[in-house]
Amino acid sequence: QVQLVESGGGLVQAGGSLRLSCAASGGTFSSNVMGWFRQAPGKEREFVATISGSGAITHYADSVKGRFAISRDNAKNTVYLQMNSLKPEDTAVYYCAARRFRIVSTNEKQYDYWGQGTQVTVSS
Repeated sequence: QVQLVESGGGLVQAGGSLRLSCAASGGTFSSNVMGWFRQAPGKEREFVATISGSGAITHYADSVKGRFAISRDNAKNTVYLQMNSLKPEDTAVYYCAARRFRIVSTNEKQYDYWGQGTQVTVSS
């Protein structure tokens, strides 16, 4: 069983930056594909970014490509999401997720473990 705890959310002005962290416990972290998803009010949860166990492979949603960067520190069992040039439309609850299989995925249904989420609010 893998437990995930997100942190780093908050309120920021448009154009600002935030870095989210997700600390994992249980399981073998370096074997897990990790992903970030988000859910805005009144909308379905959507994919943001994913990273392979080694960190060599990453994928991003088109809406965040060039602004967000996913990374991981397997020694610390932590995955990060660096968010730059934030826009009001980035406002959402951001969730960290872990996938037991080694192939990266943008499909939330293919992730096995989820954190509780952290709120990111971007003011205009």
